[in-house]
Amino acid sequence: MVLKVKDVMSKPVLTIKEEETAKTAGEIMKKHRKGCLIVVRNNKPVGIVSDSDLINKVLVRDKRASEVLVKEIMSSPLVTVGPDDDVTEAVSKMKRNNIHRLPVVEKERVVGLISLTDIARATPEMMELLEYRLRMKEMPVEIKEKRMAGICDSCGNYNEELEYINGQWLCEACREALVEEE
Repeated sequence: MVLKVKDVMSKPVLTIKEEETAKTAGEIMKKHRKGCLIVVRNNKPVGIVSDSDLINKVLVRDKRASEVLVKEIMSSPLVTVGPDDDVTEAVSKMKRNNIHRLPVVEKERVVGLISLTDIARATPEMMELLEYRLRMKEMPVEIKEKRMAGICDSCGNYNEELEYINGQWLCEACREALVEEE
């Protein structure tokens, strides 16, 4: 089973217009307890502004948050994923771009946000699936039929009388060849 971005993403996503101030961005993040906002122009995503952007590009530089526009501190161009992408693709993009959150975009519209926290929340389920698959591989294969029709594992020919010997389905000719080798 492949885990899709849409299965773990957060929604709804908070947005802010690029002409708003850093102060307004900070107030929205505080009010909604979010670490980032998607920056929009004409209702289309153009960037992302995070709590780190506010700290590193406003506070540390001793700028007035009420005088700095979001478009001046946002990260752009926007790195995104689609809702049907695999979570592993999202993780790969995060690692390549050294970021912690990715907007989930479908048809130029933000439909969600996936973060490292969202992925960590899904990890126990993924671990359970992996453990289950490993247990399935460790289980011994139980062959109930001694003879069947099919393709011989040795010569590749179709045969009505295959027999299971030493982990292979063999036709009569290959069984005889095996006996001669021994």
